[in-house]
Amino acid sequence: MSWWIMPTTADVGLRAFSSSISGAIRETTLGMQSILLSNKGAKEIDGLVRHTGKWSVNSANSTDNTLVAWLEEVLYQGEVEGRWLVDCQLLLGDESLDAQVSYVNAEQVEREVEIKAVTRHDLLLIEIEAGSEFSSISPDIPSFEGPGWVSQVIFDI
Repeated sequence: MSWWIMPTTADVGLRAFSSSISGAIRETTLGMQSILLSNKGAKEIDGLVRHTGKWSVNSANSTDNTLVAWLEEVLYQGEVEGRWLVDCQLLLGDESLDAQVSYVNAEQVEREVEIKAVTRHDLLLIEIEAGSEFSSISPDIPSFEGPGWVSQVIFDI
């Protein structure tokens, strides 16, 4: 696991680390999906039939806004299209973020939390240079030493 739930006053936050930008987006995505699951849903999801597909979003004016667009797409797929993402491989290009995804039938997934919105409050998707350290914000979240990428998202629940 390379993501941790952040302490916030009213919503749910997430911080993720990876060696690459696509890895940071993937970890953030998987962390978001885990937040939504009930304990029962988390235990049962590996036993569900998986399907594959390709999902894409257009690149926004910045990589952090592209991250938000991607997370919103994942939520849309789960809530409207009935496709619950369980894994993804991502390619971030100049024009779009393209993903090869594995998903299950969302109706078979027991959830505990609903995310109303992916906020831009304290939003981060930044590169940490070699030898630089990104400090922890709580005892439960480690600091991170570069090289690599850090993402941080707060969800309105």
